[in-house]
Amino acid sequence: MSKFNIEEHPHKRLNPLTGDWILVSPHRAKRPWQGQVEKTVSDERPSYDPTCYLCAGNERAGGKFNPPYKGTFTFTNDFSALLTDSPYGIVDEGNLFQAKSETGICKVICFSDNHSLTIPEMEVEDIRKVVDVWCNEYAELAANEMINYVQIFENKGAIMGCSNPHPHGQIWSSSSVPSEPEKESKTQKEYFEKHGTTLLGDYLKAELAKKDRILVENECFVALVPYWAVWPFETMIISKRPVQNITLLTDAERTAFADIYQKLTIKYDNLFEVSFAYSAGLHQAPTDGKDYPEWHLHMHFYPPLLRSASVKKFMVGYEMLATPQRDITAEQAAQRLRDLSDVHYKSK
Repeated sequence: MSKFNIEEHPHKRLNPLTGDWILVSPHRAKRPWQGQVEKTVSDERPSYDPTCYLCAGNERAGGKFNPPYKGTFTFTNDFSALLTDSPYGIVDEGNLFQAKSETGICKVICFSDNHSLTIPEMEVEDIRKVVDVWCNEYAELAANEMINYVQIFENKGAIMGCSNPHPHGQIWSSSSVPSEPEKESKTQKEYFEKHGTTLLGDYLKAELAKKDRILVENECFVALVPYWAVWPFETMIISKRPVQNITLLTDAERTAFADIYQKLTIKYDNLFEVSFAYSAGLHQAPTDGKDYPEWHLHMHFYPPLLRSASVKKFMVGYEMLATPQRDITAEQAAQRLRDLSDVHYKSK
């Protein structure tokens, strides 16, 4: 029997943020691919599209018109998943049949009036304006007594369910804390009470010492492939200073956040020289008025591409019925991303 090698042999890794385990099977990366091949979508778009419901001055799907905005633009989603006027109600028919009403506010944020851009193609100063909007919206929504959690996120690319290619993101704020942040609240609190430091703060120190999974670093933030990554090229951005939410960032930290957001997504685009699809979002403390010293601001990136611009990672079979599984290790993915240029492939 050969000695166990984490880079070659099947093993499980723990995600300390959620308490979940992931199966890693490095040897499967060598298997031939005869599965689904996606059609690559052209990312060549005009700066203005008269049929786009997010472009400045255009009519939206709900019948309202956008102002002739420049830069960022925010509005309440015309087809919100959560509503402010949902009637209160509870269904309780024993342990097996329970439901309760949920209220909230859903917003759309246009990152730019330029229809052709994505985050990696925007200038840092323009991405900084997006960060400022996030801060302002988080503060405004947090001040609403009805809102107890604010989820800021971005879906990029048709294969991630993005219905419009115009550069934009969303904010869904709700009266309860959603499942994933709730799990992270529990684990971070338990760690903080035991150690007196934040879980992600200690994790980041350990990662910076190892260097194996670090991708990009500036004075305030680090982008890395987490040890427990599920998606092939999953990454995280973690603040070096353990702030609880985005509004606590200093002016310099906001700019640094914009800088690392751009650099990470440039690496994504350069990997397969395509506008790289992903789902990304900030995780930060609940907004219920309580103190959360254990919370440490971070941003998750979940991209689906596996081997090329046309081969996607599917979560099916064992992964849906048992536990998530990946082939390429976190270290291998980090090495590939780290070796890429910080200059966008379109600019070369």
